[in-house]
Amino acid sequence: MKKLLLASAATALVAGSVSAESHMDSVKIGIILGFTGPLESITPDMAGGAELAIDEVNESGAFMDGAKIEAVRADSTCIDAAAATAAAERLVTTDGVVGIMGADCSGVTGAILQNVARANGVVMISPSATSPALSEAEDDGMFFRTAPSDARQGEIMSQVIMDRGISEVALTYTNNDYGKGLADSFQKAFEAAGGTVTISAAHEDGKADYSAEVGALASAGGEVLVVAGYTDQGGKGIIQASLDSGAFDTFVLPDGMIGQQIVDDLGSGLDGSFGQLPGSDSEGSAIFQEMATEAGINPTGIYTGESYDAAALMILAMAKAGSTSAADYAGEIMNIANAPGEQILPGELGKALELIEAGEEIDYVGATAVELIEPGESAGTFKEIEIKDGAIETVGFR
Repeated sequence: MKKLLLASAATALVAGSVSAESHMDSVKIGIILGFTGPLESITPDMAGGAELAIDEVNESGAFMDGAKIEAVRADSTCIDAAAATAAAERLVTTDGVVGIMGADCSGVTGAILQNVARANGVVMISPSATSPALSEAEDDGMFFRTAPSDARQGEIMSQVIMDRGISEVALTYTNNDYGKGLADSFQKAFEAAGGTVTISAAHEDGKADYSAEVGALASAGGEVLVVAGYTDQGGKGIIQASLDSGAFDTFVLPDGMIGQQIVDDLGSGLDGSFGQLPGSDSEGSAIFQEMATEAGINPTGIYTGESYDAAALMILAMAKAGSTSAADYAGEIMNIANAPGEQILPGELGKALELIEAGEEIDYVGATAVELIEPGESAGTFKEIEIKDGAIETVGFR
């Protein structure tokens, strides 16, 4: 299995890694997300979700003889692999983090995995990198994700569209690992179900004018336009140009396109558009939303729950291993995330640490009904949404 630790990873020395016996005063966990770039309106709440878990553990005083955990933020930019790699390298070699919660976007996540995590023997748990290619990436047992692969999201998106009686769509995607992976997955599923994709066209982020791209999409036609892009970049530009020209008036929005900021920016133009993102109607989800609201975090923000869960899994695995060395705790992550054991919900991390200390098994359920499948990624449930009167409303779960 891909998650078996290779010998090289088992012997890697991570800056700042220590065992429980050394009674450390503090442990650093890196949080690397695109605080600038095409998801910058989403990532603050994601970081807040991870830090909510860290704060909860610190308040319990139950982590490794009372050791405190410090969150260290870094900017992945979402799209600049070189900048993301340099930022992650600083987290490891300068800040001495013992694990990384992140990254967010698939391309930079892959770059950090290959150039930093594997090279230094550092665990990464991404809350939002969804490219199917990451399922096959060499990772030395160091990479996990609490979000489901876009291989699954493509199938769900096809079902959502078909269930609305729509059989012909135009498709545009951001020209990177995330966009291409999701577009391919969706097109395969949609055509297998009898649908027609009139055009599948990439778009570049950061352009001031998308009229040419929209013109090509309009010429191909389609009942709706599927936009597999980013909410603060090209995807938003494509929708705005479509509205301005009258090319399309209904848009299908996958995870990277869903956020209150784009709804606010585009106003009534998005009413009637719909889509899906990872999410559940579990007990843990409801509890997390209450906790997030109290902490000033958007309770329904995309990937906030997954970020809480990523940080929590990492911390609980360290406790289970009795060590902050990735070579020791990486192998415990799948065990913590799955049955058997006493189920652990948000707000119960202190309880989980006490159970671990007592030698009991736990099954971390968390905010997103966590269940990790090989190769260390979420099995995943999805929330179907629709934009109505300037609000993102939940339609159901799949």
